Amino acid sequence: MQQIIVIGAGQAGASLVAKLRALGSDAAITLIGAETVPPYQRPPLSKAYLMGELPAERLLLRPEEFYAEHGITLRLGHSVDAIDTATQTVTLGDEVLPYDALVLTTGSTPRRLPASIGGDLPGVFTLRDLDDVNAMQPYFKPGARVVIVGGGYIGLEGAAVAAKLGLDVTVLEMAPRILQRVAAPETSDYFRALHQSHGVKILESTGLDRLIGTDHVTAARLSDGREIPADFVIVGVGITPATALAEAAGITLDNGIATDALGRTSAPHVWAAGDCASTPTPRGRMRIESVPSAIDQAECVAANILGAGTPYVPEPWFWSDQYDIKLQIAGLNTGYDHIATRKTDGATSFWYYRGETLLAVDAMNDPRAFMVAKRLLGMGKSPSPDQVTNPETDLKTLLK
Repeated sequence: MQQIIVIGAGQAGASLVAKLRALGSDAAITLIGAETVPPYQRPPLSKAYLMGELPAERLLLRPEEFYAEHGITLRLGHSVDAIDTATQTVTLGDEVLPYDALVLTTGSTPRRLPASIGGDLPGVFTLRDLDDVNAMQPYFKPGARVVIVGGGYIGLEGAAVAAKLGLDVTVLEMAPRILQRVAAPETSDYFRALHQSHGVKILESTGLDRLIGTDHVTAARLSDGREIPADFVIVGVGITPATALAEAAGITLDNGIATDALGRTSAPHVWAAGDCASTPTPRGRMRIESVPSAIDQAECVAANILGAGTPYVPEPWFWSDQYDIKLQIAGLNTGYDHIATRKTDGATSFWYYRGETLLAVDAMNDPRAFMVAKRLLGMGKSPSPDQVTNPETDLKTLLK
């Protein structure tokens, strides 16, 4: 019987093993995860779960019994020690497991602040997995002071929850504006004003010198010498692909585990999908950090393991919930040179163009703009900025 081993029990790994069975594979499938809980959703961690509005059992992607019922062996609470691509085996503690196909869905890890500036002090958290949120949740009490290092989406989602729960919130961003790496100034301005209206203090162009404390963090010292008291700190300064296993096995890396269009790595019989994988696209090699992309890529790889030979074609989309605003993003804005702004009935959307070509859309409480933009991008169509900005334009007509 064919042996398929999947390393990484996150969204991509769970999607891949389920798709293998849905496509009729009768292989022996093993899904290995370092966490002790079955695969679960990560986006609600920084929102509904942190707010206490979603119980832990509702985070699960599938009931635990699904895996047993479908003949999928879950090995939870285990980390793979090594991959030997020559013998086609993985080492798991004192076990050596053979594989006919191996899939790396190892995901990503949060960047942490160096210990030399207080990054390892108690009370300093990242916001990435269930253990992170469970550890910080007791600190979310009205009046508590939290400093959030990093003004990206994860940091801002944490800030929104903290502000809604009555905490004193300060966001530090080293760049000149929040969301600078991922969004246009217009989107930054929108979310800065939103957070400030909820009492969040946002300090841009502000570096962190170090975190202060002995047994516990007590303050953040800024690069200009100011000190901000803190009962706890959340670090949201990005993630890095989890590639250590692949690198040690001699598998080619390129901003992640390099794959071809089918999801194959440089090692025979080894595949990769999700946040850890970088894949070729018409706009160059990319690693797309999003749940929908992780699912789509994993399901494509599952089909290709079974011989489909179908290239993965990314159709990126993302979302973020902050207060009562749902941001939905379609496409990738890399290389844009101008923005078209559309405002209708309390909804706002920013349309990214390079020349006359539509690249992406940020839609705030505007699901119609998001859905139309997503379809336009999939069709390769670009409405004119004048059409988009005219509030009288029925966006659906742009699809004709």
